[in-house]
Amino acid sequence: MERENCILISNGKNWIEQAAIDQLHGVANLPGVVKTVGLPDLHPGKTPVGMAVLSRERFYPHLIGNDIGCGMSLFSTGVKQKKFRMDKWESRLNQVRELSDIPCDNPYEEVCPIRDLGTIGTGNHFAEFQCLEHVYREEEANRLGLLHGRLMLLIHSGSRGYGQEILNRYYSPEGLAEGSKEAEDYLKEHDSAILWAGRNRIVTAKKLLAWLGVERDVTPLLESCHNYLERTEDGWLHRKGSVSTKQGAVVIPGSRGSLTYVCVPAADSSVSLDSVSHGAGRKWARSICRSRIDQKYDRDSIRSTKLKSRVVCHDTNLLFAEAPEAYKNVEQVIASLEDYGLITVVATLRPLITFKG
Repeated sequence: MERENCILISNGKNWIEQAAIDQLHGVANLPGVVKTVGLPDLHPGKTPVGMAVLSRERFYPHLIGNDIGCGMSLFSTGVKQKKFRMDKWESRLNQVRELSDIPCDNPYEEVCPIRDLGTIGTGNHFAEFQCLEHVYREEEANRLGLLHGRLMLLIHSGSRGYGQEILNRYYSPEGLAEGSKEAEDYLKEHDSAILWAGRNRIVTAKKLLAWLGVERDVTPLLESCHNYLERTEDGWLHRKGSVSTKQGAVVIPGSRGSLTYVCVPAADSSVSLDSVSHGAGRKWARSICRSRIDQKYDRDSIRSTKLKSRVVCHDTNLLFAEAPEAYKNVEQVIASLEDYGLITVVATLRPLITFKG
């Protein structure tokens, strides 16, 4: 599908839905767009997810979408793996239907503009306790704080409704002209959403650990935002479900039933607009998941995985909509990125408990 301003980073084994490719072509035809890149996790949405788009003289808020600042934060919990008790933690987490059930104060001086600080939301957002599975580059893993025998917490969430409010105010199919008052106002609110989305992940991590009776001083290891707009020397770089290669190591999870990959980006990633995948990418629409796998699981088996991890979630429909089968093979996504020389895998992390809600 490659053409001068629209390329797809993938290999023959990595399946990508034609509807997503068609959407990507549509984005490439927008006025001012000079290059569009589809990454291996590309899948259709209101706009394609898993893409990077470079434009000049104007940018498009709807390409970033309604969850500005959505990203992944990996924390060290300080908990030794030998002290971890699966049944105890699962039981404690099952007492919470949603994270909003746990009271939370705003620890920052500014008034919080997002809804329900300290929550993750629904959809594909999650909080997952993980441990180190395999290290491929020991020195780099140590430098990043990925230590054997220690529990980590990966949180995927965004700006919790704040981004939707911003998009509602600034949505325009024609985009916003560079330098216009609307563009400058959008950028200020956009940056605020990114700031608070990151803060929300920190607050959520501390709140979860406090609920579990664990020391609250979590240590951030990796932070990556995948829905945002970046001003570059070449123009306006939109990322929708894609992570910058210019900010160090990245974390690329699959589904709740697969490993998470920690990778270092290549020095030269210009072919992909300095972007890599943010995850595995959906294979099935949420609306069809339950009908396809309803007979495969009962109420208990849907809450465990082939990696022997547990899932805490009180919304049965969400459990099916986010089942491992609904996602593409993360190993093939990683292989595609490696084939293009975009990443080197440092380590993999294995899920222990995934919390959703």
